[in-house]
Amino acid sequence: MRSALLITAAIAALLSAGCDNLSERRVKDAAVLTNGGNARVGRVEIRKYGCNACHEISGVPGARGLIGPPLTNIAERYYIAGELTNTPDNLMSWIQHPHQIEPHTLMPDMGVSEQDSRDIAAYLYAQR
Repeated sequence: MRSALLITAAIAALLSAGCDNLSERRVKDAAVLTNGGNARVGRVEIRKYGCNACHEISGVPGARGLIGPPLTNIAERYYIAGELTNTPDNLMSWIQHPHQIEPHTLMPDMGVSEQDSRDIAAYLYAQR
């Protein structure tokens, strides 16, 4: 009985690991890039703040929004919001305070904390 439970637990762990589209290397690289952002937490924060309601975001269930731009391959883009050079600091600033950067943007200020913006940026940069 005990060995059956261990086998079941091992299979569940392998299956859940297979569902995660983030490699350990990408998670680590994104943490360095964002100065401590946690990509795995960022995926959760994306849903917490409702980013998935407006944006299409790879790896986030239900993120098929058609209002904002798709956020797939953000690491490969040259600009954020069409005007900011794509750097981790600029992305985090945009996530936290979009109206300070572009007063007429449709993106709402969701009250995203500094750490949450770091984690969200890490997730977005880890997607490739």
